[in-house]
Amino acid sequence: MKISVLAALLLAVAALPAAAQSGPSVQEQMACRGDASKFCAEHIGKPPQMNACLRENKSKLSDSCRKVVESRGG
Repeated sequence: MKISVLAALLLAVAALPAAAQSGPSVQEQMACRGDASKFCAEHIGKPPQMNACLRENKSKLSDSCRKVVESRGG
C-alpha cells in the first residue's frame, strides 16, 4: 500500500511541470488581466477561446500582454 501511494505521488509531481507549461503563469495572467477584461471578457474561464481572442486583438494589447501572447506563439 505504501509503495502504491508513493508511486502515485511521484507520478503527480512528475506531471506538474508539464501542466505548468500548458497554462499561463501567474505573472502572465497578471500581465493580461486588464486586456482580457477589456477585449475578451466573454471568454473568461475558456482558455482556448481567450487565447484566440488575445491573438486576434494583439495590436490593441498592452506591451506586457503582447509579449506574453507572442511568447506563446501568437
